[in-house]
Amino acid sequence: MPNFKIIDGAVRPVAGPGAAADAARGCSVAMIAARFNGDIVDRMVAGASAVWQRQGGDPERLLLVRAPGAFELPLLARRLATTGRYDAVIALGCVIRGDTAHFDFVAGEAARGIADAARDTGVPVIFGVLTTENVEQALERADPGRLNKGGEAMDAALEMIRALREISAS
Repeated sequence: MPNFKIIDGAVRPVAGPGAAADAARGCSVAMIAARFNGDIVDRMVAGASAVWQRQGGDPERLLLVRAPGAFELPLLARRLATTGRYDAVIALGCVIRGDTAHFDFVAGEAARGIADAARDTGVPVIFGVLTTENVEQALERADPGRLNKGGEAMDAALEMIRALREISAS
């Protein structure tokens, strides 16, 4: 056993069917979901919401805000993070490569802006923006029954909340 303190905010999987989990209990999270590629993003919202529920989250403490597209996510993320009402913000979107450089600009600026919002506010802002080569890749990653990137974003948010709380308490 190491002789140093360990802060591990990791959300542990639920033991089995019917087992209660509480990683989201007492937390407030805002999700921002882009309307562009909405059928894909909606699957990510479903995956994130399922994890919230499975982890004991109060539906009244989970907010969903819609944005036009991935490029607009950072501004909303920063605004929500500065309200003091949310322990974490999750930005969900989908940018699919096309024939022009538009993909690079949108994906790059969304990533930079989301990272800046987290760094500048001290609130976890989770990058849940799919950047894929085609629709098939996006659908596979967004599907709650397959890769469930929306659920992974919620897991990351809950882990960051827990880790920051443990740091504050130590």
